[in-house]
Amino acid sequence: MIEKVNRAKEILNQVIIGQEKVVHLIFVSLLAKGHILLESTPGSGKTKLAKSFSKISNVDFKRVQFTPDVLPSDITGIQFFNPKSQSFEMRIGPIQTNVLLVDEINRATPRTQSSLLEVMEEQQTTIEGETIHINSPFLVIATQNPIESNQGTFPLPEAQLDRFLMKIPLQYPTANQEKSILSTNQLNDPIDNIQPLLQAEEIIKMQREIMHVEVSDVVKDYLLEIIQETRTHPDSILGASTRGALAFMRAAQAHAYLQARNFVNPQDIKELAPYILSHRMMLTLEGSIKKSSQDVLYEILGQVNVPVELESH
Repeated sequence: MIEKVNRAKEILNQVIIGQEKVVHLIFVSLLAKGHILLESTPGSGKTKLAKSFSKISNVDFKRVQFTPDVLPSDITGIQFFNPKSQSFEMRIGPIQTNVLLVDEINRATPRTQSSLLEVMEEQQTTIEGETIHINSPFLVIATQNPIESNQGTFPLPEAQLDRFLMKIPLQYPTANQEKSILSTNQLNDPIDNIQPLLQAEEIIKMQREIMHVEVSDVVKDYLLEIIQETRTHPDSILGASTRGALAFMRAAQAHAYLQARNFVNPQDIKELAPYILSHRMMLTLEGSIKKSSQDVLYEILGQVNVPVELESH
């Protein structure tokens, strides 16, 4: 199945040019049962990326545009009285899907943002006391603009940020890559040519298989030392949670699995750390003036010794 995933990545990289790393990280998040916060400017291909990913994975896709007037029931659903049948009926919202794209998540009020907390953590939602389970696989891809003014936006609280496995910046393509984008889209939209390659059952099977990827005590100690440093660094007042540590380990297992390895090595930890930990840190006022959380994280990665693997696998 890894060969299928690699082929899927190749096809997506031909549709979404110049975002190879992002495509890989989305598959890592999917197999680790995590969610993604994409930070990018408008028009950078977020919706096309999510749609392409859903199409090649042969799973359902829905998109929600967050604005200040969106209500929690617009996301989760509502129970309403049907005068024809003289009974209450349940209408489940767009969360009943496999891949949910939440566009501009920071434009909705905190109340609406919090409507995603339960479904992101437990893959279920509660409507009028009734629990609705969401089918697997389930992936939330949320977006926000990194240069948005504070007017009309509501920054995500720490509890919401901690639900996202990764925060991934979507960079501008290079001049050559952008020229390729123009050429590729000149006659038609390449997304129209994507054929389903994966199946939901295969994704669920891979999600189970990654849990058996070995994580040695040496690698766990390295991961936990980085986690501890995010909490004790002089410029940090809030570090990664235990939920974050567990998510980190699971992502490292998925990362190794996609490289056809049955063990996690220290390099996997170091490579994934910026995407998994930077949004889980809160800096002191003085620290935030001089640095970003990512700057502090790179300091930590430079200070913590990378262990040498003691045995070959």
